Amino acid sequence: MNNYKDRVVVVTGAGSGMGRAMVDEFTSRQAYVAVLDINLKAAEETISLLKNPELAFAYRVDVTNPESVKEAVDAVVRKWGRIDLLCNNAGILDGHATAHEVSVEEWNKVIAVNLTGPFLMARAVIPQMLEQKKGAIINTSSTSGFSAAGGGTAYTASKHGVIGLTRQLTFEYGAKGIRVNTICPGATATPMAMADPVTANSPDMLAALEKFPARRWCQPSEIAKLAAFLGGDEADFVHGSEYVMDGGWLAAARDPF
Repeated sequence: MNNYKDRVVVVTGAGSGMGRAMVDEFTSRQAYVAVLDINLKAAEETISLLKNPELAFAYRVDVTNPESVKEAVDAVVRKWGRIDLLCNNAGILDGHATAHEVSVEEWNKVIAVNLTGPFLMARAVIPQMLEQKKGAIINTSSTSGFSAAGGGTAYTASKHGVIGLTRQLTFEYGAKGIRVNTICPGATATPMAMADPVTANSPDMLAALEKFPARRWCQPSEIAKLAAFLGGDEADFVHGSEYVMDGGWLAAARDPF
């Protein structure tokens, strides 16, 4: 198992869901973890739930704002002196709005958080990683990064863009010691995906379970374990790849909804 002792990990969207699970996973492996979220209270709550909260610190960040991103990254470097892994996990949905229904404001918001956010965070940490001559970045895309129908127009476009960003960063920085990869979750039991009134026990959700091979939702802790593998030395030869964890959603060649 990858040991992260004395390594520094930055997780965005760490106030809930997959981000919160990543914080738990990395601190359990003895990493120092910067718990970043636009909701500082949620980030602090994540830390309060840890077995070893002394390994983490919370910081508010708006990933769509370059100044906010720089401030957060600078704070991490001041505190721990380095950044070994960035997990670009912050993201939002778009209400499955079609192209003629989605507002320009909603489009801009989704693209800003889901695509510009990972770009800004990567841009901010890469100089530090270049100085270290080593680092890793994990971007969170989705099955919607491969296929239509998984989300609305803005969401699907943004998640396709994340995969393109990963590939370009790999081309630009792989030979300089920075590995960049993408995690592509399918249906995962997070507050964002299962917000009220849609819950894991709703008729729509239960019907969808019967339409893809795993017959269950992915747990955030499973995504976190994949992130821990990709961010560690055991994955040193893994560059520019998309790791799908979707219970066979894409293999079934149909969208459950």
